[in-house]
Amino acid sequence: MQHPTTLIAIAQDEILGIFLFDFGRYLIAASLVASAVWLLRRTSWASRKIQPREATSADFRREFTAAIRTVMVFMVVAVPTIWAWRNGVLPFYRGQPTLLAALGYFVATILAHDAYFYWTHRAMHHPRLFKAFHRFHHRSVTPTAWTAYSFALPEAFVMALFMPLYFSLVPTPKSVVFAFLAVMILRNAMGHAGLELHARGWASHPLLKWISTTTHHDLHHAGSFNHNYGFYFTWWDKAMGTEHPDYVATYDRVTARPAVVRDVQPFTTSASPQTTA
Repeated sequence: MQHPTTLIAIAQDEILGIFLFDFGRYLIAASLVASAVWLLRRTSWASRKIQPREATSADFRREFTAAIRTVMVFMVVAVPTIWAWRNGVLPFYRGQPTLLAALGYFVATILAHDAYFYWTHRAMHHPRLFKAFHRFHHRSVTPTAWTAYSFALPEAFVMALFMPLYFSLVPTPKSVVFAFLAVMILRNAMGHAGLELHARGWASHPLLKWISTTTHHDLHHAGSFNHNYGFYFTWWDKAMGTEHPDYVATYDRVTARPAVVRDVQPFTTSASPQTTA
């Protein structure tokens, strides 16, 4: 079957599918993480809520509406990217990679995206760029999984441009692209979950400390705009001196075992029985 190769034909043929795919990824990842948080907050893990403030219904409406807009931006960028692939402007990976090769491509994509995110995110905090690019995202002071795609139009374009830029340098198997997209949105939703989802001791573990946590990004949203710009990993923040100085202490406090509440009955007498409302 011959795929369309003109911009107009690709837009007509692909645009709905692109929108449904990207918006579906967001809905699935955000719903899974939000549902997990809802369930965990009904257990002892409720103490792992990072901020005392609760996100409001207005926050949710703003974030969900912005997510639709963000997906539309992704759709607009995807059409010329597909055109470039089909017309030989962007190199296209041909053949089926071995499992080891696919893993290598996947790791390379994650590492590249982490670097791209750190430096573009940090750049968008520059006073000359912040208002236009990134202030909208920071309206979510207490983020939730639904914050993942809450971008202003300029920031959405910056996020969308990673794929055509990276794939112009590294032709990547289609299976790896799909795996990357799945992991990216899931990690994005987890980073904004508002409840720490990682294991106790993670932030100071010799190996695990290099992988970002929910607390790591939550501190950034809570007002520490000069710290914690990373996405998947913490090494850029550590190397560049932008990791929040209280990150480990905050993480350890959030993930500490909740205090045991003893069931102590108040003093009663037979003449004055205890009642419950």
